[in-house]
Amino acid sequence: MGKEIDYKWKKFDELSLDDLYAILNLRQKVFIVEQDCPYIDADYTDQDAFHLLGYKGDDLIGYLRAFKPGIKYEGASMGRIVTEISSRRLGLGKEITQMGVDFLVKEYPNHEIVISAQHRLEHFYINLGFIPRGEVYLEDNIDHIQMYLPSK
Repeated sequence: MGKEIDYKWKKFDELSLDDLYAILNLRQKVFIVEQDCPYIDADYTDQDAFHLLGYKGDDLIGYLRAFKPGIKYEGASMGRIVTEISSRRLGLGKEITQMGVDFLVKEYPNHEIVISAQHRLEHFYINLGFIPRGEVYLEDNIDHIQMYLPSK
């Protein structure tokens, strides 16, 4: 999968206007329209994040944002893990999530990695080594569960 996709990590101030527009478009298309979940996506934490962009040609088809410890949780974290609907079932979600994990382990060793996962995707993340923690909770009207990878 990765050979045909151009992946780049960027800090917020390294994003071009076109990158930012593509990120917001993809996140809104999936999280707000497809999942029918009105919420404020532009939450003022993008500025603190590292952004993984996966382009196929000119199209952003995969994305996640990652945070150093102390921004979202005590540990490192990542979120807004998203793939374009036409690119699903090709392993892209697993690939970008693993890239996010690898990045955070390298940059912030000795810190756990925490995510707020949609509950319906719990087994997807378990298969990547994440461990559920706590009870299911409602976030933006969708069931979520906190999951983590222990520090290495």
